[in-house]
Amino acid sequence: MSGSGRNRLAKLAYGIENLIDRFRPARSRDNLTIDPFIGYGTPEGVVVHGRVLSRRQAEAVSKEPGLLRNMRAMASHFVTREVGDVEVEVAGIKTRSGEEGYFKVCVPVPHKQTAYLTVTLPAHGYECQAPIVIPDPDAQFGIISDIDDTIMQTGAFNLACNLWTTLTGSVESRKIFPDTVALIRTRQASKNPVFFVSSSPWNLHSFLSAVFQRNDVPFGPKFLRDLGISKTQFIKSSHGSHKGDAIDTIISANPGLRFVLIGDTGQHDGQVYLEAIERHKTVIAEVCLRHAGPMDDLDADIADKIRSTGVALYTGPNFAPLIETTQ
Repeated sequence: MSGSGRNRLAKLAYGIENLIDRFRPARSRDNLTIDPFIGYGTPEGVVVHGRVLSRRQAEAVSKEPGLLRNMRAMASHFVTREVGDVEVEVAGIKTRSGEEGYFKVCVPVPHKQTAYLTVTLPAHGYECQAPIVIPDPDAQFGIISDIDDTIMQTGAFNLACNLWTTLTGSVESRKIFPDTVALIRTRQASKNPVFFVSSSPWNLHSFLSAVFQRNDVPFGPKFLRDLGISKTQFIKSSHGSHKGDAIDTIISANPGLRFVLIGDTGQHDGQVYLEAIERHKTVIAEVCLRHAGPMDDLDADIADKIRSTGVALYTGPNFAPLIETTQ
């Protein structure tokens, strides 16, 4: 589709969304809540961000099995009522939530490795604790990992499989690749920061955090995707551009660190990582890619291009060989 065609589609979708909103019940400004995302350190301070909602983002998922129960619980992550133009305050710094409820502030605070900051809605008497992660001063490098089919089994390279897994899974049923978790831990070495990038929407932040906690995945900020509709774009960022932008943000927030990129071949992480190497020639130290399916000619070509940059590259069906060499 041409650029003008995409713009017309975006304007049409934006108009339909506004029309639907006009007939939906008004967003209640009582009993507001915040879905806090995991904040991250920068040279200027700590980025604290999240979303203002008019009700809890998701229902608790019963531990008892039940397909329909799981589907209802997952659907509740997406049936949210975002509330814009609400004053949000963090450590004396005020901002207002945007049209879709998102807010972000940068707070100059003393460097601590992991802590919480209080986020309040002054006019509504609500507050919550937002987790933040600031790299250890002794960190030598950072780890940036994809999530789908790298850490968590989703079948993201197959749309039907991905949708079924997403809509029917629960915190208890979602499966993690233990070798990826072990690889991250060996590279983390108790001091190196870890960051997660994914094309999953921000609606799933709390769900992913619960899955990670249950499976002992190292704690770190997640950079997810806004799937909202704007006046000029049907979906506000593409898969590749979102991951590339997230990598740029992480690298800019951590000057002086080199990075290990962990991903899979199912959603073209190799291409995204190659482009990141080209933008940050001396910053990427290593790329590790799991085979999400058979390696095709495109995957092999990208692997050759990554090797030609001088960056260390591993590709394989799992990360066991990398873990064995560090033990």
